[in-house]
Amino acid sequence: MKTIVYAVCASALLLLTACNTVKGMGQDIQKAGEKIEGAAKK
Repeated sequence: MKTIVYAVCASALLLLTACNTVKGMGQDIQKAGEKIEGAAKK
């Protein structure tokens, strides 16, 4: 039973970490897009 609990906790931790990574990457891409858009308007 303990191994199942540990496996579930480890899986949840990995999923939460991956979500934060994807969210951060999306924000970086958005900022880069805004800079490119600003340069194109000049």
